[in-house]
Amino acid sequence: MPGSAIVSAAAATAAVALTVAAAFPAVAPGSARGVAEKESAAAPVTDLGPASSVTVLNGSEPIGDRIYVNTGGVSPTVVGAYDPAQKRVTQRYTLPTGQGAWATTAVGTDLYVGTYAPGDLYRVDTTGTSVQKVADVGPDDFIWALDTSPDGKVYGGTYPRGRVFEYDPATGAKRDYGTVVAGEQYVRSIAVDDTTIYAGVGSHAHLMAIDRATGAGKDILPAEFADRTFVATLALEDGVLAAGLSATGTMLLIDTADPTRYEVVQAPNDSYITAISIDAANNDVYFGTRPSGTLYMYDRDTGTLTSLLVPYDGAYFGRIIIDGRTLRGILTSNVVSYDLDTGEYDGVDITQAGMPPAPELAMAIATDGPRVYVSGKAGVQVHDLAAGTSSRVFLPGEAKAMTPVRGELWLSVYTLAYLFRMSPGGEPVRVATLGNDQTRPLDAAYSPSDGLLAVGTQPEYGRYGGALGLYDPGGGHLSVYRDIVPDQSVRSVAIKNGTVFLGSSIRNGLGTTPRAPEAKLAAFDLATRMVTYELVPVPGAKEIVDLVATGDRVYGVTETGLMFEYDPRRRQVLRTAQVADGAPALVLVGRTIYGADTRHVFRVDRSTLTATTVVDDLHTESYSGAMIAAAPDGSALYALRGRNLVRIGLEGNR
Repeated sequence: MPGSAIVSAAAATAAVALTVAAAFPAVAPGSARGVAEKESAAAPVTDLGPASSVTVLNGSEPIGDRIYVNTGGVSPTVVGAYDPAQKRVTQRYTLPTGQGAWATTAVGTDLYVGTYAPGDLYRVDTTGTSVQKVADVGPDDFIWALDTSPDGKVYGGTYPRGRVFEYDPATGAKRDYGTVVAGEQYVRSIAVDDTTIYAGVGSHAHLMAIDRATGAGKDILPAEFADRTFVATLALEDGVLAAGLSATGTMLLIDTADPTRYEVVQAPNDSYITAISIDAANNDVYFGTRPSGTLYMYDRDTGTLTSLLVPYDGAYFGRIIIDGRTLRGILTSNVVSYDLDTGEYDGVDITQAGMPPAPELAMAIATDGPRVYVSGKAGVQVHDLAAGTSSRVFLPGEAKAMTPVRGELWLSVYTLAYLFRMSPGGEPVRVATLGNDQTRPLDAAYSPSDGLLAVGTQPEYGRYGGALGLYDPGGGHLSVYRDIVPDQSVRSVAIKNGTVFLGSSIRNGLGTTPRAPEAKLAAFDLATRMVTYELVPVPGAKEIVDLVATGDRVYGVTETGLMFEYDPRRRQVLRTAQVADGAPALVLVGRTIYGADTRHVFRVDRSTLTATTVVDDLHTESYSGAMIAAAPDGSALYALRGRNLVRIGLEGNR
């Protein structure tokens, strides 16, 4: 299946050379008045085409003999009518707003789609071509879940205010049930029967039963599961409510007539149940899990759990549809059909079936010289500079940091803070999992002298305390140090002379409130494997978003673009200066520091700590904000202009 999920896209055949020149007044070191910029000789900029293009499926819904699938992470959002018999998309619809859509439900032959950024509700007429926005969930900007009641009303859950809403297609009326659990941001799953709305809440798990008429709610999650982060998945059939709990791979089968009666089903060695479908006629339940990517069947009559299929390592089942004796699994970019009688299965790549890729919001960038890598949802775009080609390599997750190490690329991947290794021309191979309640890598750095890859992470939703992971690519040994900066995530890392410098963020797992007032710089000694000291380099800063170490100094930047110069020997911050608008990314070319925010690329004069503009007017559109990478030979920088990858020549700008 991974092979079928590789999508190729032709790179731009003609490179366009651009030059940019603008002048800005300089700002003295230490001043917070504005970004210090003076234009140097114009840097040649070559447009290499879309940085990363993808077709990723988020929501899906069966209507008639079609399965309606929609894209995520690209704009505009596209809905496709997939015909399993023909194995192709027979109709496409475009939604005017939204960066994607997780949530779908059906009312008769109408498909309802809930988008995010912004949170709009659309009706798609599957008998024709009509697409109509019918409601929005402002001030929320994310519709996470949708379901239809037996009497044909649409119910949804939102983020970040954790609300439930009702939309009546017959009248166009909308009802707001308000925030379901005070202080919780997510209604991640929803199911509805004649009288009750069931809402799965996070990032501290609750399962709310809400009276449709009165709006009164009651938490029916058994107390023994109150320490979970999410009730992330719900399915409801004939009085049986199936609830998937994160991050323990637990499924509850609850009797809605008496919620104190329930079964517990545990997925072996898995953390997430991503999709559930109930076959009430045969008293069976089907569900998909991660990280293993397994499709399971649970026989309620015998209490037997059977593994049916692993399409590929890390497969993400977004939906499981029962179609007679065939199961249809909607995966990240594939539709898998599994025959329950024969055990045979096949998969169809949704791009090849007729859902073309589109430029997405990139997540990370790296280069080994001959190639530039740009990561996004479920893959890495590989730009071969000599061949002038661009191709996509499938990845079961999102690479938040990519680090070239000895001719290979190491990927630090969300979710569950995986480490993958990828050889040139090969596919990613999962090597290790940081675990320790960590889920989102934030930065990584490799030290050739120490032979270690250092990865900084953010914890699981609803959890506190990030971690430092140290991995030896040669020997395969992994060590993880949890809550190394107490009650903070590890936002940035740099390694110098046997010390790992850690820049923290007061933000912990999503859905938490910061406990620490300001970000810290910590020094972790590789000999003793202990934090030697920590300090606050910039009072009031919330994040140290990047670090570089060169010579006998460490340089860092905060989320506001304020740079500090730190002397490890004296354990003292020597200077600060404003170098960027917002949170920048930094890179070293030799001992020269370059950086980028979403507007411009700049060079830092270390003698004065002033910034000089190299390229302006980037208007970077990415998932992770500013990003920059440097060719190993120092000849070029790579950044994003809009959603395109650009090469910035450094001749005359070093």
